[in-house]
Amino acid sequence: MKRWWMIGAVVSWWTVGCWSGCQQVETPKTRVYSEQREPCAEYSSERKAYYGDLHVHTGYSFDSWAYASQLTSLDAYRFASGEQVSLPPLGADGKGTRPVKLKQPLDFVAITEHSEYLGEIALCTTPGSKSYESTPCQSYRKRNEQSTFQFGIGLIYDNPVRSKEICGEDLSWCREAALERWRKMQEAAELTYDRKSTCRFVAFVGYEYTATPAVSNMHRNVIFRNEHVTPLPITYYEQPNPWGLWKALKEECIDKGGGCDVFSIGHNSNLSNGHYFATKYPKANSLEEQAKMAALRAQMEPLVEMFQHKGDMECRNGMFGVFGDPDPFCDFEKLRPAETKDCKGTFTEANAGGMRVQGCVSHLDFVRNALKAGLQEHQRLGVNPYTFGLIGSTDTHNGTAGLVQEVDFPGHVGTVDDEPIKRLGSGNITHDGIINNPGGLAAVWAEERSRDSIFDALRRRETFATSGPRIQVRFFGGWGFSDGMCKEEGWIKKAYATGVSMGGILPKAPTDAKAPRFVVMATADKGSPEAPGMMLQRVQIIKGWVGADGKPYEKVYEAAGDPNNGASVDVKTCKSSGDGKESLCAVWSDPAFEPTQRAFYYARALENPSCRWSTRQCIALAPDKRPASCETSHVQKIIQERAWTSPIWYQP
Repeated sequence: MKRWWMIGAVVSWWTVGCWSGCQQVETPKTRVYSEQREPCAEYSSERKAYYGDLHVHTGYSFDSWAYASQLTSLDAYRFASGEQVSLPPLGADGKGTRPVKLKQPLDFVAITEHSEYLGEIALCTTPGSKSYESTPCQSYRKRNEQSTFQFGIGLIYDNPVRSKEICGEDLSWCREAALERWRKMQEAAELTYDRKSTCRFVAFVGYEYTATPAVSNMHRNVIFRNEHVTPLPITYYEQPNPWGLWKALKEECIDKGGGCDVFSIGHNSNLSNGHYFATKYPKANSLEEQAKMAALRAQMEPLVEMFQHKGDMECRNGMFGVFGDPDPFCDFEKLRPAETKDCKGTFTEANAGGMRVQGCVSHLDFVRNALKAGLQEHQRLGVNPYTFGLIGSTDTHNGTAGLVQEVDFPGHVGTVDDEPIKRLGSGNITHDGIINNPGGLAAVWAEERSRDSIFDALRRRETFATSGPRIQVRFFGGWGFSDGMCKEEGWIKKAYATGVSMGGILPKAPTDAKAPRFVVMATADKGSPEAPGMMLQRVQIIKGWVGADGKPYEKVYEAAGDPNNGASVDVKTCKSSGDGKESLCAVWSDPAFEPTQRAFYYARALENPSCRWSTRQCIALAPDKRPASCETSHVQKIIQERAWTSPIWYQP
């Protein structure tokens, strides 16, 4: 039976002036926990911004250990909470030689090792194990790109099978080894999670589901609420498609009770060749069956990565099936050059190879278009499968969660990019070089720094993504916000009481309402003495909707700031100049609102221009030492870091 730990006896909510659908905020005296812990001393009913990383690999992952990543899950949690670690290359003592430490610890982290091969890698790297001397294990221990490739290639088939040479005839050796690794991953989270009233750091248990059919990305990160988890990770071997993963997680965790709760997070749709958000429902023979599957997806996958070290997933200009004016900020951190072949809504042999930056690119590789497709599906099925909130993360394979600053990016994948020349190159057979970036952060608005509070924020999609900086952004929607709301005392409390925050669905409109109103506030990252933050230039609101013709449309509106503030950066020195704002706030109303049209809105806050990490590292090298990619790569030399809020939906 589920055990709930409750502080206080009576649950009460403040919902003064709340129309149907607005959000309810817990009070500190009525906190309910799904685990035994002390109440946090720091608590805010108006919620605070907390920053984390929900996509992190260490030497427990097959494509990390092979490149000399030595850190364990425990090392990675400790790094995220503020401790120093050392990265490859390894010294004579077998330890890393490059010390790194976060300038500011994270608030929450999930270490998400690849669940596939947890047992195999443990067996291959543990002297004396039952398969340590097997041929594939000996080959893996050579620690090169072929080591990773030999395991990665096994995950490109529709029905992958394990190696009996490593796992034994009945595969029990791998199951036993995976169980031990899974136990250590849980133990690492428990050792670093702060259950005391100080609530210093939150460690979630998680893993990555690594489906890669036809070398197209279909990966998911799986995050558990607390210490109650499935006996073993559910992998691509047991469930060779995401639908099976979601069904199994629901049945084996949520439906079983006992305190288990879980969801998955989509990532790197930009490497899926159009498969990630394709509106397909395998084996569903009726609209009713499709609607049930869409509801399952919406329940089990409430979040998607908008940004990480393999690029930006927001949008791409000039794509088939995209209706609206070009958005110049869609060109940010694209892995593929503009001339890459467009899939144009078809599924052919070109819809393959995305994980290695091959094949075609689809409009459905990008989140904004998936959100629009969700509106169309809602209209067709009565259910929107793509009601997801937005986060960022790193996908680091060094165990260095949140190490995202452009000024001193040390690489993400062990010896693949452990020095500038490698980072600025083209990568190798399994990983990329200059087209990658330092990664982003996941941020939530939560009452306190506890597992339950942050998990609930993730579940209700009160989240925002950043491309690295700790920009802070709030976004509310409602019908009665006043023009001067930004300057009103207690406006955040009023916004919660009379509207919805990011991730919510607009409440029913009052009879006299003409259009929804949104209030957005963004605050610049202060940075550190070594790397001061950048000022903000502008805040935009992006709208997507389904027109009367059934087609999906989009439009970008300026909401606050000054796009012509004169801010610039010298690409030869990376010195910035021009004005900016420490904070921006605005109340915005949709000038083209149609009450019969489904729509979503999200906010995007942009910093002033700055140098990309690759520009900084190129100019730090002597001219004759710079690789050709410093001039020939399609990546931008100057970028504008940003934050994106989760959408707010309008439903007629």
